[in-house]
Amino acid sequence: MSRKDSPYAFIIVPYTCLQKQAARTAATMSGGSGFPGFHNHGYDRDYARPLFRVSSFSDNGGGKGQERYTPSPPQERSMSRTTSTVAVAPRLSPSVSKLSMKNLQQVVNEKSLEDEEMELMKEKYTKLLLGEDMSGSGKGVCTAVAISNAITNLYATVFGTCHRLQPLPPEKKAMWNREMDCLLSICEYIVEFSPKVQAMPDGSTHDVMATSPRSDILMNLPALEKLETMLLEILDSFEKTDFWYIDQRKQSFSDSMKFQRSEDKWWLPEPCVPESGLSDRMHRELQQKRDQASQIHKMAMEINSSILSEMQVPLSYIETLPKSGKVGVGDAIYRYMSAGDQFSPDHLLNFLNLSSEHEALEIADRVEAAMYVWRRKASMTHVVSKWENVTELNADGDKNLILASRARSLLLCLKQRFPGLSQTTLDTSKIQYNKDIGQAILESYSRVLESLAYNIVSWIDDVLIADGNARKGHNIRMQKQEFSKLSPQQY
Repeated sequence: MSRKDSPYAFIIVPYTCLQKQAARTAATMSGGSGFPGFHNHGYDRDYARPLFRVSSFSDNGGGKGQERYTPSPPQERSMSRTTSTVAVAPRLSPSVSKLSMKNLQQVVNEKSLEDEEMELMKEKYTKLLLGEDMSGSGKGVCTAVAISNAITNLYATVFGTCHRLQPLPPEKKAMWNREMDCLLSICEYIVEFSPKVQAMPDGSTHDVMATSPRSDILMNLPALEKLETMLLEILDSFEKTDFWYIDQRKQSFSDSMKFQRSEDKWWLPEPCVPESGLSDRMHRELQQKRDQASQIHKMAMEINSSILSEMQVPLSYIETLPKSGKVGVGDAIYRYMSAGDQFSPDHLLNFLNLSSEHEALEIADRVEAAMYVWRRKASMTHVVSKWENVTELNADGDKNLILASRARSLLLCLKQRFPGLSQTTLDTSKIQYNKDIGQAILESYSRVLESLAYNIVSWIDDVLIADGNARKGHNIRMQKQEFSKLSPQQY
């Protein structure tokens, strides 16, 4: 029987071809590395395994760590060889292994940081949903109050320990931007509907309800974001300065005499300047930034006042109002407000001679309560049958409106004289019982920016006071030196 007629020819011929292919593969591999995908000048990344898979293989040399060859069944032997030829990669060099491990460790660290940030955001989101009641019993505050508290607490966390004119630390700045973006993103979904005619592709028109941002959010939110950017830029500009700070608790008695601070700020660090004072350029820059921060403070205060005025007066506050505005403000203030056509809130404040913020807050509460009493009386409608009674009621209504208007102007003037004045009883009640989420975000956002601007102004004032004292001391020393040159015999 010839070879071609053999019934095993269909096995022998392919096996011979496999032998020839194996010989060509061996010749190719003899000129390079032991793997088809690796060459003299490097290796092909497409064939390389990940590090955690390569590390499972042992060394190419003998020993205990060498893998043993396990023969495969006849049906699977060719597939097993092919797999072993492609899969077995050469051992990576130690430098490559360390570099891969370093990259892998960096990826793990980045993922762990992302996981921590995600867990923090989940916790804050959960507090907002539960209304800060972690028991889940439904005794928490409403969503508007929870968001307002979240913005206030975030400001206290980021800026609460900031008492110097210097840039924010990168981690705190990143925290502020990240969480404020999350809280302010709620405003993107607060919209109002308006009718609109929409044209269809076929030429027909349909009446639809289009959505647009609510008017108060559209007007105030971009302005507040711009004010925030300006305030952070002011802090970032104090990276390199001619002044520095020292802790009051660690300074000597002679140093404490250089800068006199009020006793209510004993814990704050004191600014120090050179003996001759700041340069003229630095002094001008400080004055310009103070004026800028002061303008930002006024704008934030106006936005906050407008938002608070739009909030509903809670019923609990109305129940505590006095029966008449005269009883609320007192006889002296009432006579001054009701007498004459010309009313000057500045003259009235000068007459009161308020010496502390506590007294100013007490007057503000009384005037604000009287203002709402006069507004309520002016808006009341009475059913009367006689024309003379109608005339009398109209006259009383006009008088109440005038008194309410004067009370409002007195409040504004009082807040301008005491920019750091705390919230009045009415403002606190409005924030506590407010249920409008948009108003809660705008009010708390403007309030924290107002506080930050006020702090920046006070910090700049401290530096300017220290500079003024240093300049005076330098001038006195220079005058003494000149006098000593003119009359040296007296010394």
